[in-house]
Amino acid sequence: MALRRMDNVLVVVEDLDAVIAFLVELGMELEGRGPAEGRWVERVIGLDDVRQEVALLRVPGGPGRIELASFRTPAAVRSGPVDAPANTLGIRRVMFAVDDVEETVARLRAHGAELVGEIVRYEDLYRLCYVRGPQGIVVGLAEELRRGEPLGDSESG
Repeated sequence: MALRRMDNVLVVVEDLDAVIAFLVELGMELEGRGPAEGRWVERVIGLDDVRQEVALLRVPGGPGRIELASFRTPAAVRSGPVDAPANTLGIRRVMFAVDDVEETVARLRAHGAELVGEIVRYEDLYRLCYVRGPQGIVVGLAEELRRGEPLGDSESG
């Protein structure tokens, strides 16, 4: 049996509205939002008395999705600092291809995003950066370059 696709990545958040707004500004589309509770949820995630609101966002025209969950009960548990460094064990970021890294970062700053490091050039292939958004979510941005595009003064690779 072959793997067919990756359906989504789950991110547990406290402020669902802020994270939805951040991801919509990035370019994702809200596919649905509502409660997810009851015995079936408790059985599949292994927790009792689950009351949560979930939202599913998708990449326009693509197969990628992010599921957000905000737990009312049981309360969410923080596993480490919100601003954990890139070498922390576990899932650290989700990467998206964008048309213009600098323009995307500027739009996301209005939603509280901050650069984790710098916008850098990787060979003649990409301009890359990580931004930290609401709830400490780290998003990687990759702008594909045309081969031979000149290297800017502020970039290194």
